[in-house]
Amino acid sequence: MGKSSKDKRDVYYRLAKEEGWRARSAFKLLQINQDFNLFQGVKKVVDLCAAPGSWSQVLSRKLRGEDGKGEDVKIVAVDLQAMAPIPGVIQLQGDITKKSTAQEIIGHFEGEQADLVVCDGAPDVTGLHDIDEYIQAQLLLAALNITTHVLKTGGTFVAKIFRGKDVTLLYSQLKVFFPLVSIFKPRSSRNSSIEAFVVCQGYAPPEGYQPNMSNPLLDHRYDVDFNNLEGPNRVIVPFLACGDLSGFDSDRTYPLQLEEGKDYTYHPPTQSPISPPYKEACHLRKTDQLAKQEVQTSCPAAMATGNVDESEKTVEGACGGVEFSHKSDKDRIDNRMLQEGKPHEDASTLNVRSKLSELTLDH
Repeated sequence: MGKSSKDKRDVYYRLAKEEGWRARSAFKLLQINQDFNLFQGVKKVVDLCAAPGSWSQVLSRKLRGEDGKGEDVKIVAVDLQAMAPIPGVIQLQGDITKKSTAQEIIGHFEGEQADLVVCDGAPDVTGLHDIDEYIQAQLLLAALNITTHVLKTGGTFVAKIFRGKDVTLLYSQLKVFFPLVSIFKPRSSRNSSIEAFVVCQGYAPPEGYQPNMSNPLLDHRYDVDFNNLEGPNRVIVPFLACGDLSGFDSDRTYPLQLEEGKDYTYHPPTQSPISPPYKEACHLRKTDQLAKQEVQTSCPAAMATGNVDESEKTVEGACGGVEFSHKSDKDRIDNRMLQEGKPHEDASTLNVRSKLSELTLDH
């Protein structure tokens, strides 16, 4: 995010840059750990949908220590997108719905399984909550599916979830594999967001269960509609508000806490995008190689001058340093005059500014 982003007013966004985190989401995992003590006794961790890497940063600092001497700790970060390197983190670029990705993760653990699996992945939201909840549920189930391949018995699974009226079926799926499931909302997560996080503890798959990537967990073929269950048969997952409730509120705007006589120092993002889609466009712009498009406009400066090039049939003018062009406007004026019964040769005596204004309104 650039300097003009509204998130510069977000206290967690500012703290993330000052403390060296790649994203403000690092505080979500830190606050989860405060309430659930996730990292106790953990040596092998998998971070699914890891980009840009803020959760991997937290895992590296907390498990390997500030000095990075935790040599027996292994952290594997997986994402479809490439990430900038993080000290002490093994990065894999792969699809979490592929069995080969699960086998590669286990290979890095020397045939052993992980103690903890975390997933902060989410789709590009559309604003249509029903669609967003469904897609997020599918992503979570894909993460759960690969978790069944790499997580050891008794391990913990943490993932993002979108809360809605139809998530009871998803809770039921999680309860099949984890006896203890909790839903919580970290303090750093905005109240306006429908996101929450699910903490599943004590991994215990059903007896005889064989993980299989080819069979999705949610196949829509159930004899019971869990959303219509009532009373003790309905799956109720406890909801917790995590984080220090006396701390910062992510929905508030706080003034900068500066010492008297000191100005605020801008902190750039800890890690800039490694391959942004706008990189080539920025290069072309700097070298003045971008194709200049002809844009129709109602620029007052262009119309006030009434500077019309008869041969090129364009309106010459500038507004804010941008050139504008109205090709074939003269032809349109001439055709309109003929339809109104006016002689063609009177075009030179017409008020060009008023006619262009009419054409602009028509556009």
